[in-house]
Amino acid sequence: MKILILGAGKMGSFFADVLSFDHEVAILDTDPQKLRFTYNTERMTDPQQVKDFAPELVINAVTLKYTIEAFNQVLPYLSQTCILSDIASVKTGLEEFYRERTRPFVSTHPMFGPTFASLSDLSSQSAIIISESSHLGKVFFRDLYQRLKLNVFEYTFRQHDETIAYSLSIPFASTLVFASVMKHQEAPGTTFKKHMNIAHGLLSEDDFLLTEILFNPYTPEQLMLIREKLKELLAIIEDKDSERMKGFLTEVRKNIQ
Repeated sequence: MKILILGAGKMGSFFADVLSFDHEVAILDTDPQKLRFTYNTERMTDPQQVKDFAPELVINAVTLKYTIEAFNQVLPYLSQTCILSDIASVKTGLEEFYRERTRPFVSTHPMFGPTFASLSDLSSQSAIIISESSHLGKVFFRDLYQRLKLNVFEYTFRQHDETIAYSLSIPFASTLVFASVMKHQEAPGTTFKKHMNIAHGLLSEDDFLLTEILFNPYTPEQLMLIREKLKELLAIIEDKDSERMKGFLTEVRKNIQ
C-alpha cells in the first residue's frame, strides 16, 4: 500500500519506521529539518508533491491544533478513494470533519508516547479504534496494532474522549499539581522520587500534546471530582478525624483493586 504520513514528529517518524518495510511510505513535513533522520521513506515538504505519489492511505500525525489544517492542505491532491486517518489523542471536531466528506476514514489513538513507552515492547500498551470508521481502515489498523502487540479497543468518538478524560486527564492534572508545589528535597523518600520521575517524564512531552489532552471537553468534569475529593481529604486532616480517614482509605483501596 502507498501510505502518506503527515508530520515528521515523534509519532509520525515512529509510524514511518514501522510501516516502511512493508509498504511504500512518504512523509510530508513543511520543516525540512525534521526530515533529516527519516529512513526508507520518500520525503516531501510541499503538499503538491502528494499528487504524484498518489497515496491510498493518509496518516495524519501532526499535533491536534493543526490536524484539520494539515488534511485540508493535501485534500486537493488525493483521490476520492484515499483513506483518511488520524491518531489524535482528542477527537473534538474530527467527527464533524469526516462526516462532511465522502472519503473513507479511520480514526485511531495509539495510547502510548515515546517518552514513557518502550517502543521495542508495546505489549503493555493500548490503542483505540473509533467504531464509526470505515471497514477497510479498521482492518488495516487493527492488524497493525496487533502486530505491534498492542491491546486494541473499539470505542465511538464520544466514548473515546470520555475515556481519555478519565485515563489521561486525571493523571496529567494530578502530576502537574504535584510538580507545581514541589521544592528541592535534600533527602527525598521513595514515593517522592517515583512521583518526580513521573513528573519529569510528563513535562518532557510536547506542550501541545499536554494541552490537547487537558483541553478535552470532558476534562473539567473529571477535575471537579478531584477537587471534591481533595476538599473532603483536607477536611478530614484538619479535623484529625481518624474514623473518617479510615473510611476514606478503605474507599480508595476498593477503587484500585
